[in-house]
Amino acid sequence: MARSLNQVTLMGNLTRDPELRETPNGNAVCGFSLALNRSYRDAGGEWQEATDYVDITAWGPLGERVNQYLKKGSRCLVQGRLQSRSWEQEGQKRSKVEVLANDVTFLDGRSDNSNTETSNDEEPVKSSKKNTKDVVIEDIGDEPINLDDIPF
Repeated sequence: MARSLNQVTLMGNLTRDPELRETPNGNAVCGFSLALNRSYRDAGGEWQEATDYVDITAWGPLGERVNQYLKKGSRCLVQGRLQSRSWEQEGQKRSKVEVLANDVTFLDGRSDNSNTETSNDEEPVKSSKKNTKDVVIEDIGDEPINLDDIPF
């Protein structure tokens, strides 16, 4: 029997803040949802916008990092696999297809100002980066350059 391929790559924005939980065994599991925007032409030839929503689950240290660094609206790239689950709720059979993340790449830069750092007191502190002043280059005129004057 031939092997199957179950691999997805999604890029979108978080629809809500990630939710970090812990299993009874102590494993971290983080759930979040991505909004995936797409454009298409309808039967009349007009461009339409649509959004798909996909639930993502990240386990272990990956889930902890997602919970720590991402929030609602954050852009990310998720690589993983599809998994389907089914259960019974109030006498009705339910099922769900979700993505189990193998890797999550954070696409947004750092939030707030990257020139400020937060101390233990949670007050912004100026970074050690110094502002460099603009360098002014004076016009040397149209005189020819003597190669013997160059020190290297």
